[in-house]
Amino acid sequence: MKRNMGIIDRIIRIAIAVVIGFLFIEGTIDGVLGIVLMVLSGVFVLTSVVGFCPLYTLFGIKTCKAKA
Repeated sequence: MKRNMGIIDRIIRIAIAVVIGFLFIEGTIDGVLGIVLMVLSGVFVLTSVVGFCPLYTLFGIKTCKAKA
């Protein structure tokens, strides 16, 4: 499993996950939508830590810099 996410992409995903988590804790988003968004933010954090996104592989996207 090779990395296919660049550092900017990973930072953006973590920032989105933090915002979603904050909105969920504050009660701005709740119910089924809140749970779905919290699961999505968990996936964002997991893929950011690992540096690999399976959807990028399906669509042929690679945001990390190629090694020389």
